[in-house]
Amino acid sequence: MAAILRRVADFAEQGSEIEVAADRLELSARAMAGFAAFLQKSILPEAVAHGNRAGETQIRWSVDAAMDAVNTLLARAALQEGQAVRITLPPPPAEPCP
Repeated sequence: MAAILRRVADFAEQGSEIEVAADRLELSARAMAGFAAFLQKSILPEAVAHGNRAGETQIRWSVDAAMDAVNTLLARAALQEGQAVRITLPPPPAEPCP
């Protein structure tokens, strides 16, 4: 699953789209759900507790984007189309002004 998350991160760094092979839809969905759960349970509370609003915004964006991708991947896997899926990421939150 770590390899899947690295691949997703590489796609995200290159642009706003992620492509997932047809035979990896469910596994990729599980990896992204685990990533979102880790952020939500372990990292987000720390950002909130320290009043880090920029961090909180970025973490919430990451969780929302990951869970949207999970929904898309699982829905497409259920259709059994046998095709790769492209997911367009929402724009990241704006950087806070210094």
